[in-house]
Amino acid sequence: AGNGPVVAEVETYRYYGHSMSDPGTSYRTRDEVQEVRKTKDPITQLKSFILEGELATAAEIKDLETECRQVVDEGVEFARASPELEVHEMFNTIYTDMDGVRIRGADSLTYGIHSP
Repeated sequence: AGNGPVVAEVETYRYYGHSMSDPGTSYRTRDEVQEVRKTKDPITQLKSFILEGELATAAEIKDLETECRQVVDEGVEFARASPELEVHEMFNTIYTDMDGVRIRGADSLTYGIHSP
């Protein structure tokens, strides 16, 4: 293989329901979910693709997983230690240009205009 880009198409499967009120067990069995988790998990499939293509070693993948877990753990720790944002700051860094954008309120009938 050359040094060009690699494209991987990965079909995914939602292990959980759509929301807290949908556990995802009314339209599929637990056995189905477990079978998909064992045989068709996209992360496991991507690891196999990388290893079979000799794009990385098992040790390199393990190091990457460890690094990713560390980054996520640090982010969670930072978030838990941070003070809760005030409501007016909630959307400050989601979009780059929010001037004049209407934001629906919690009761779905009221709107506020975002201004910096």
